[in-house]
Order: sequence, then structure tokens, then C-alpha cells
Amino acid sequence: MNDAVSIAAAVRAGEVKAVDVVRATLARIAARDEEVNCFTAVIAEAALADAARVDAEVAADNDVGMLAGVPFAVKNLFDVAGLVTLAGSKINAENPPASQDATAVAKLKQAGAVLVGALNMDEYAYGFVTENSHYGATRNPHDVLRVAGGSSGGSAAAVAAGLVPLTLGSDTNGSIRVPAALCGVFGFKPTYGRLSRAGVTLFSSSLDHVGPFAGSVRDIATAFDVLVEKDDRYLVGTSLHQNISDMRVAIADDYFTQSAAPEALAAVQQVAAALNVTQYITIPEAHRARAAAFVITACEGANLHLDKLRSRPEDFDPATRDRFLAGALIPSSWYLQAQRFRRWYRDQVREVFQNVDIILAPTTPISAPLIGQQTMILDGEEILIRPHLGLFTQPLSFIGLPVLSVPIQRPNSLPLGVQLIAAPYNEALILRVAAVLEARGIVSAPVVFNR
Repeated sequence: MNDAVSIAAAVRAGEVKAVDVVRATLARIAARDEEVNCFTAVIAEAALADAARVDAEVAADNDVGMLAGVPFAVKNLFDVAGLVTLAGSKINAENPPASQDATAVAKLKQAGAVLVGALNMDEYAYGFVTENSHYGATRNPHDVLRVAGGSSGGSAAAVAAGLVPLTLGSDTNGSIRVPAALCGVFGFKPTYGRLSRAGVTLFSSSLDHVGPFAGSVRDIATAFDVLVEKDDRYLVGTSLHQNISDMRVAIADDYFTQSAAPEALAAVQQVAAALNVTQYITIPEAHRARAAAFVITACEGANLHLDKLRSRPEDFDPATRDRFLAGALIPSSWYLQAQRFRRWYRDQVREVFQNVDIILAPTTPISAPLIGQQTMILDGEEILIRPHLGLFTQPLSFIGLPVLSVPIQRPNSLPLGVQLIAAPYNEALILRVAAVLEARGIVSAPVVFNR
């Protein structure tokens, strides 16, 4: 009983106590987390108290919610009442504790989920590897010598290692999808603005999304249903098993077939074959979209941290500091032009979705690199790893498209991810396709630990 939906059903039925579920979770974290380094804080006492309240509600025959007794954890840029919101930084550790939970955290708790702690990340969410100079690197449960991805590395690795069944992360340029792919779990970035960011430390305000990680499509859909604003017309989870025979699915070509390792492209073909997809489609100017995303990210991120960059440069992670300083030097005209291009690009991609419902693309160009590895070889060229892990994710979050990274497990090899991409507000379509792939055994996220 590793998945969130099964745990909640058992708790609601009185077959298991939420307190026992949480105790077992805390024991796993104590036994395993030293090796993978996912957690920066574990709130055992508060978690057990919350679990006891869930059990009391069950005993009173009250509605305890869709996630009753499900342990979860959050990237440490989400406010958690009583904890300092680190956002992966040394500087933020001096701040007072948060006075209340972020909206997304509160929504999961209201649905009966039990928060057990906060998770490691790249400093201020600026990175794709979670090699944090202050709190250490989060290691990939498939191979602890390799990165978990980032910036939500702790969130992905905690699910992959079986520490918790559900986590929250954030995605600016790929920070949910990249670690989901490298750790072999499901990572969901809904449409920009679909889920509340209240109480979340922002990196780039016009690009940041929040979303869940889990080990199954059903868990992702349930978490999304809990997190989404209630003016939506129906619960996505109820539509998972609808027929997809009339769904128009295509493979992204051109940019999304370049600069990828053969195994990354083979993962896309594996998904396409399972869906009987042979059509290719071009997302125009994706390379320019990625360049514009770099400009906007760097400018907006630097602007948020200018005061501390001036007064305390030595307290930043050196890699983060250097990128912020570079962003502070970008001319405002470049930023404005990037935003103008963004509007044009959004219109072009909207036209693409007149002819297709779901687009398939690789999540990352390679599987998880070694911790400390600086470069990789793609198309015969040596390039830097940190900026290029988001090669295929940036052009999509740039215009706020909903995307799910689904995990492809490979025997005796590291996992990879495939992105399922849809037009804005079409999360239900993505999850229906993912559910079919999961039912056919094409995508899965088995719990692993340094196997």
C-alpha cells in the first residue's frame, strides 16, 4: 500500500490508523534519508498530532477528505506554519518561521493529508541538479552517485525512494519535470495560474508554477483535484478512464528531436508506439522561446535578490549568485523584447493545438548525470549540464502549458521521462492519456532505493 489513494481509502474505511501510517513513514525517513538527503526538516510531533486528528474524525464518522492520512512533504520554498521557509538558501535561514501554511499546503491538509516535512532544492529554485552548497546534494535513489535533478530534487527523490507517496514542487523552466524524469516518477506542471502560489517563495513571477509529484497517475489526478480552485466544473480524477480513441496525439519534431541522446528519443517512440502515434508536428521557434525564457528568468530572479546580492554576495551559492549577477546586467530592452516574443509565440503554439490534443516530447536530453559532473556530450559537442537539462522543458513552461512528465523505466538503466503536453486548461486530457499508458505498463514509478 504505497500509493496515496490506497492509503486514504484504507484510513477512511478504518482498516489502518493514520497514526500508524505516519509512524511508518517517519521510520522510513529516519532509516533512508541520510543516504539520499531529501529532507531539510522533519516535523514528526506535528505530523503525529495531525494524524491523530484524522483518526478521531474517522472514528466520529466524519468526512476526512480524499487524502485522509496520506503523508506528504513539500519543497522548502512553500510556507509551513512554524518552519522557516528556506527556499534552499543560507540567507533565508535567518528569517522568522512562517505564520501560516501556503495555500497549496493548506488545501492538502484540508483533504486529510498529513505533512511530515520540507524538502531540499536548488538555492532559490535556480538550477536543475539540487546540488545545494548549503544543505548538500540530494541523491538519486536509483544510483546515489547521481543527481536527482532540480530544482525540486528533494520532492522527486522522496517519492522515488518511497519516503512519502506525495510531494509538492515548483516549476519555472522545468523544475518539476526534470527531477521527475531523472528519478523515474510522475511530475505534473498544470497550466500557469491554475494552482495557487500564495505562500510560495517565487523565483520568476511570470513563469513559476506549483504542482505535485507521485508514483501513479491516480495520485497525481487526486492531488490536482484537491489543489485546483473549486470553481472548476468537475474532478479530473473521475475522467481518467474515459476512452482516448478519438484523441489526436502527435510527436514533437525539429527542435525536440535535436540534441537528445538516442535513449531519450527512444523513450518517446516507446510511448508513441503504445498509442499508435505516427504523426509529427512542429512547435515553431522553440529555440527562441528557450532563449527568451533564459532572459526573463534571469532578469526577474535577479530583481528579487538585488539587495542581498549587494550586501551579502558571499552567502549565496556561488553558481546561483553568478547567474543572478548576470541577470542583473541584462538590458531592460532585452527583457521587454523577450516578453513581446512571448506573446507572439503563445499565438503560434495556440494554432498548433488546433490540429492536435496532446504532443509528446522528451523531458530531458539524457538520464541522470553524476553528482559534480559539469559537461555532457550531445551530437558530438561538449556542453554544460546544468543549463541544458531543461532543453526540452523551457519552451513549454515559457507560455504556461500544462505538462506531465511520465516515467519510463529501463531494465538495468536509469529512468527517463516523456512529456505529455496539452493546450492550457486541458489537464484532464493529459491525465487520461497517462492513465492509458500506465494501464498498459508503458509508464510506471516503482519505489526504488539504490538498486
